[in-house]
Amino acid sequence: MQSAEGTGRFATCDGERGEALRLFGTPLRQNIAGARRARQAAPEKFYPAYVDLWPTDSEGTFVAAMARAITESMSSSVEKALETAKKLFGSLSPSVTVNEEGKPTLAFGLAKHARIDPVLEEVLETPAKIAAKGGPRVAVVLDEFQQVLEYGSDRVERKLRSVIQTHRQVSYVFLGSRKHLIQKMVLDGNRPLYRAGGHYPLGPIAEKHWQPFIRSRFADAEKRIDEQEIHDLCEMTQGHPFYTQHLCHVLWELCERKAKVTAEMMRTAAKVLLDRETYAYTALWESLTIPRKCFLKGLAAEAAGVKVFGGEFVSRYGLSSASNAQRAVEALLGKDIIDRDNVSFLITDRFFRLWIQSAQLS
Repeated sequence: MQSAEGTGRFATCDGERGEALRLFGTPLRQNIAGARRARQAAPEKFYPAYVDLWPTDSEGTFVAAMARAITESMSSSVEKALETAKKLFGSLSPSVTVNEEGKPTLAFGLAKHARIDPVLEEVLETPAKIAAKGGPRVAVVLDEFQQVLEYGSDRVERKLRSVIQTHRQVSYVFLGSRKHLIQKMVLDGNRPLYRAGGHYPLGPIAEKHWQPFIRSRFADAEKRIDEQEIHDLCEMTQGHPFYTQHLCHVLWELCERKAKVTAEMMRTAAKVLLDRETYAYTALWESLTIPRKCFLKGLAAEAAGVKVFGGEFVSRYGLSSASNAQRAVEALLGKDIIDRDNVSFLITDRFFRLWIQSAQLS
């Protein structure tokens, strides 16, 4: 892989042989339609297979998600996808079902007592088989890759490591929004994917990119959201795609067709999201020591880039000394509660930041 270019939501890969690229910090969060748009936007020499691992919780659901993504990357319709799936995956049972929106979608069945190893082997070897036929190369994008840690074993990681080393016509992109988990998977010498490829942290998406994107999505449904509301939304989420899209989704539900998003709707949407997480946030808060709480209050209250070891911050938020602030930083970084932001820090969960502002600072 000689280059990787991205806007924070899509990366393209190039090179004479397949390699692995690890991106972390923001989730891609595309749907099936997004995967098809990616196929249309990608160079013709690639079949980009986008795999959303967020809903998966086992090797079985991983296999189904992978098979569906590979099939859809090569197909222009559900009917064509079903035909392709039957040719590619002999150990799975593909079918067409109707989703909650009433649209046909491809599904893969796995026998209850089926041995997962040969099925996993077949699915992971399929991209190389496709590329070996002389057609476009294959680029496999595994989004929210840290989900494989929830499967109960490292079988998927071990198998991926072995195929990455032999697939010369396939490129792999691993995306994850949980930075410390992704780093654990690829920088820990005891993990199967240790240094399996280059890694690149992705920052938040700038407001100038969110403005036209959000406005157009609301306009497509005959709903209106003005520049000021989008600005306020981005201020609340600090441009992080995961939290920005969650907040937009609630706003979308609150705003009626032909109506305009208002400041009151923004407050309501934020309250809806915080109410959902109140129990978890309260439990987390109560588990923290007083210096760590003081530090988080300061981060939540101050503007980005605040000098957290400076005398003014230390004094204002009752940290007593810069060494106390340093110890709080080390502990909070270890728990993935905060992250580095150039010369300062930010609260990783943007809604937790809003909860602190609402419940602890008001």
